[in-house]
Amino acid sequence: MDYKNKKIAVIGVTNREDKFGFKIFRDLLKFGYKVKGVNPQNGEVLGNKIYKNLEDIEEAPDVVITVVPSVVTEKIVETCRRMNIGEIWMQPGSESEAAIKKAGDYGVKVFHGVCFMIENNIW
Repeated sequence: MDYKNKKIAVIGVTNREDKFGFKIFRDLLKFGYKVKGVNPQNGEVLGNKIYKNLEDIEEAPDVVITVVPSVVTEKIVETCRRMNIGEIWMQPGSESEAAIKKAGDYGVKVFHGVCFMIENNIW
């Protein structure tokens, strides 16, 4: 699938360069993806506004990538359902059986156990 034309939200973006939330956001921007970052502390990363939560983004994303603890991912699945977001990538370590099951039950296409960046030949 070509994600270049999709609106992507990365949950767990941070200014800490050693964190995957930073690296994924940075590289999606670098390769021209339409990406928004989300972190409850909001602020700015790499000159881009970071949204406090998914609902604050002006246009609902097509795809959500989670780079957060699994308990947060479970809450994000609920938000995806409310916002009719059809696809979620749970980066390794951000998934849980409960989040995966919930997403499936809600009809949200879920990827887990794989890295979005590797699967899409970005890394």
